[in-house]
Amino acid sequence: MKIGLAYALPGEIRSILHSANPKLLETVSGVAIYEIEPDLLAYVGGVGKVNAAMSTQLFIDRCHPDWIINAGAAGSFQDLPIGSTVLAKDFVQHDVDTTAMGDPIGLVSTVDRVDFPTSETDRLSALLTAQGVEHHVGRVATGEVFMTGGQRANWVSQTFQPMLCEMEGGAIAQVCLRNNVRFAALKTVSDRLCQENNTEEYFNYGEAMKKLNEIVLPFAKALRDE
Repeated sequence: MKIGLAYALPGEIRSILHSANPKLLETVSGVAIYEIEPDLLAYVGGVGKVNAAMSTQLFIDRCHPDWIINAGAAGSFQDLPIGSTVLAKDFVQHDVDTTAMGDPIGLVSTVDRVDFPTSETDRLSALLTAQGVEHHVGRVATGEVFMTGGQRANWVSQTFQPMLCEMEGGAIAQVCLRNNVRFAALKTVSDRLCQENNTEEYFNYGEAMKKLNEIVLPFAKALRDE
């Protein structure tokens, strides 16, 4: 089983590169691809849906993974503690709007669906539990905006009822669906988008991603070795 870990930024993968003995396989069109261990690879694709989609298709074409796991930080629409771990159950793209043509809000016409489910969520949740990882399971909304609360965040929350919001996962989910590659996503909560105490706790990005990667790496290894 070959696993690919998908990251947006170099800072998100830094702790793995420092703790493991990775090998940079190649950099193609700005996408760095690493071998962490045999059949455990990682790539850094960039921020936003276009970068995520391009890099994921490139990675699939060159490396032929069985699974892709997206790891990163996300804002929460619920009152989850900062640093909570969330396993995505599905993704929506909140910035897709062809309602003027009679489509439902969020419909991606190429594949004619609003929701993009992740793979084998119940089994992966059980795997995390067996590893002693406390986590939540929920929907994630993706869009080309760094959400900081306000009217747009409230609209996304009310329209799609997601647990989290971020900028890449929905695009990766769409590419994996079209390529028949199984997909999962693990996110760490960076802030609470629709809560009055949004800035009450300080989010240390580097430390949070280090802690998330301490979950992601054994999770990916277990999935690879099953």
